[in-house]
Amino acid sequence: MRVLEKAPAKINLSLDVLFKRKDGFHEVKMIMTTIDLADRVELVSLPYDEIRIISHNRFVPDDHRNLAYQAAKLLKERYGIRKGVSISITKTIPVAAGLAGGSSDAAATLRGLNRLWNLGLSIDELARLGAEIGSDVSFCVYGGTALATGRGEIIHHIDPPPHCWVVLAKPTIGVSTADVYKNLNIDSIKHPDVEGMIEAIKAGDYDQICRLMGNVLESVTLHMYPEVANIKDQMKRFGADAVLMSGSGPTVFGLVQYESRLPRVYNGLRGFCDQVFAVRMLGERNSLD
Repeated sequence: MRVLEKAPAKINLSLDVLFKRKDGFHEVKMIMTTIDLADRVELVSLPYDEIRIISHNRFVPDDHRNLAYQAAKLLKERYGIRKGVSISITKTIPVAAGLAGGSSDAAATLRGLNRLWNLGLSIDELARLGAEIGSDVSFCVYGGTALATGRGEIIHHIDPPPHCWVVLAKPTIGVSTADVYKNLNIDSIKHPDVEGMIEAIKAGDYDQICRLMGNVLESVTLHMYPEVANIKDQMKRFGADAVLMSGSGPTVFGLVQYESRLPRVYNGLRGFCDQVFAVRMLGERNSLD
């Protein structure tokens, strides 16, 4: 038996860090939305009790370090599954990019195995399991647009933003999220207006969404990696309506409302980055149907 799942990337329209918690994680308040840049996850039953990861991307681990592997292992242990599965991941989302590619692969694995193994779990139950794997996995189980709080696992759904184009550019570097948080000085950051962003999204106010975009991790990553700051500057110069780094980076994204302006932004960035994408926002939640 074979199941296919799409694993979309996410971007952060707003990302705030409130304080460091006693458990070592940071308390965050962020707005995430899915975009039409996705990995493809194929799940195939095996006749023996084994989890096998197949990927042709050399940066994707094929063992217990892979979040999709961890998702399958969690389901097997929690529900006493004695079946095997082959998980084939075709990567489109850049690795270590601030786009939750690994988390989305894990979320797709949870949704897919729920079908493959006939577990009958609700999407809320899958999201709670996802929180045990990683901070972004719960959101990726749901997809759509949401306010995420706690360490990112507490999800409050909000309306999708107005449709627009998203241009993404990832430089040829990887960024350690742990290093970025370690170098973040919470006492000196300027907090974005997350509540204002929620209201702007509800109102469908594209201009206000552009004005309110903010990410407190930018100051750290841009200082550590000046090439990220350069990409931001170039994206603005080529005409994106608003530009922001996603997550802890290094991917930078720009919103473009009108398709007529899209080629200039996209083609201009191709001279600075090998990995440039032009996609639409998805904004709608996943369904288990």
